[in-house]
Amino acid sequence: MKTQELGWDDLRLFLAVARSGGLRAAASAARLSPAALGRRMTALERDFGHALFDRSASGYELTAAGRDLLERAREVEGAVRALERWREGVSGERIVRVSAGPLLSEFLASVIGNIWSAGKSMRIEFVTTSANLDIERRAGDIDFRREQPLEPGVARRRLCTMAYALYSGRRRVNGIAAGLFVGIGGDAAHLPHARWLEAHHGDRIGVSGNDLIAVRRLVASGAGLSVLPCFAGDRDPDLVRIGPLIAELAHPLWMVTHQEERHQPSVRAVIERVSGVIIRHRALFAGGPRASDGDARLGIA
Repeated sequence: MKTQELGWDDLRLFLAVARSGGLRAAASAARLSPAALGRRMTALERDFGHALFDRSASGYELTAAGRDLLERAREVEGAVRALERWREGVSGERIVRVSAGPLLSEFLASVIGNIWSAGKSMRIEFVTTSANLDIERRAGDIDFRREQPLEPGVARRRLCTMAYALYSGRRRVNGIAAGLFVGIGGDAAHLPHARWLEAHHGDRIGVSGNDLIAVRRLVASGAGLSVLPCFAGDRDPDLVRIGPLIAELAHPLWMVTHQEERHQPSVRAVIERVSGVIIRHRALFAGGPRASDGDARLGIA
């Protein structure tokens, strides 16, 4: 039987699923529905004649064949990215790709005037994903991580400490009045603050969301309390911080860039502006200086 010709788009989708470990987060980045992306992965496995993923309720884990394909797909990705960089250089317009989770992407978008302005000979593309991009192979230009990157070929800079706390909406209504919590599920369930919430208050979760921006809106609307990074919770006028910082959730925020590409003028300019904005707001990211403005009468244990 003749197999379908393998193209870069197939490998691009495979890489997205392999890196995120599931369909939902990968589908968001690929701008496909999870069902459509799942069908594409099934078709890819059929063409290869091997299972590429072990599927379970916790996500998609690569098989031995999948790991082999991942290495080869990374090589193709590197070649494609190099070609894109060449094309951008020929056209005179550089696209700088900045990858971050949904809340950090939203924060950077809110201060875009400090990062980019009309008339600059560059473009910025925000890639919103909770998965780590393969910066070494030029899947992006700037990435943000909670753990220090150890892979070769990348440069790293520690920008600040990210703190977390419980947040409530400003009105004691609905789930907040009942002492309930908003859970963090789906592809975001692996995040440490999602696991902390499940471990400490899992028996009192009434509503859940797999998107952190939606979780923040649910809290503001009274669906319940939840854990959020302080830079996102303290800036929201509809939220109130409850109790002290959760010490075990604090972690460094690392900026990761390509060792060579970071010297390209447009990339260097965005690196300095983005890092400068975050460093200037490091007190916000660290959850201080401010006292909790929560109400102890909410009875949160």
